[in-house]
Amino acid sequence: MLGYILKRGVQTFVVLFLTITLVFFIIRLSGDPTYLYMPDDATEEMAEQFREQLGFNRPLIVQYGSFLADVAKGDFGESLMYRQDALSMVLAKIPATFQLAFFALFIAIAVAIPLGVISAYKQNTIYDRIGTGITVLGQAIPGFWLGLLLILVFSVTFKMLPSGGGGSIIHLILPAVTLAAHSAARFARFTRSTMLDVLRKDYIRTVKSTGAPVFSILYKYALKNTLIPIITIAALDLGVLVGGAVIIESVFSWPGLGQLLIKALMGRDFPVVISGVFIIAFSISIINFFADILYGLVNPQVRVK
Repeated sequence: MLGYILKRGVQTFVVLFLTITLVFFIIRLSGDPTYLYMPDDATEEMAEQFREQLGFNRPLIVQYGSFLADVAKGDFGESLMYRQDALSMVLAKIPATFQLAFFALFIAIAVAIPLGVISAYKQNTIYDRIGTGITVLGQAIPGFWLGLLLILVFSVTFKMLPSGGGGSIIHLILPAVTLAAHSAARFARFTRSTMLDVLRKDYIRTVKSTGAPVFSILYKYALKNTLIPIITIAALDLGVLVGGAVIIESVFSWPGLGQLLIKALMGRDFPVVISGVFIIAFSISIINFFADILYGLVNPQVRVK
């Protein structure tokens, strides 16, 4: 088990290293941000001094080496736009993003499991067709479009929920539902597929022959053996939700990392962008790391892969 943990740890480190390296070089292809932060009447001499101050006039490979040295010390630089420590700004926003991701995961599981169980038990009936149709729609509809549709219906038309902002559970409902839609559809399809396999097992037939209630058969005997792979997928999907929350946050003006990153991208604020992407990648990698470890404890066969 120790060797398995070390292997996954090395893989996590490599992923993070490649992520920040890729982002470092890609974001510099967006162009020189110097003139975005200079007054309109700035001279070329002033612009050159600004580049020299930030190190933008050095060869790219030299900038990369300095960047890695600073990152090793936990220094991602100062925001060009806000003149604050970039990493601290990102860390201040990440709790709201995690709040949205966890709430979306809760909604996804709460909706997906009953939907998948009913579809499996009522296979090839109208209930199954409705459930399958819902899951197909959930996976096909783009998140940003669904978010705008929910705003139109629940905020503009019926005025039931706020269209954006943060501060209370009410503001969290629409963005969380939007973010949860795709995951809920995927969980429901997986639950249905796994449940169908379990319902064909001999021990389920034996339980049915005893005259046990349907609810007891489904939730006490069948679902118990279906939950292990579902929990594993849910743990892995949490990382996907954290990454996806960045886009949904911009639709609903949720005060998380999304708005900060979008403003930083528009302003070519390199330190903030790299810090944000690193924190998201780190969060996803750590979540996947612990999910792999837990799965390795439950299923020893994966340790040898």
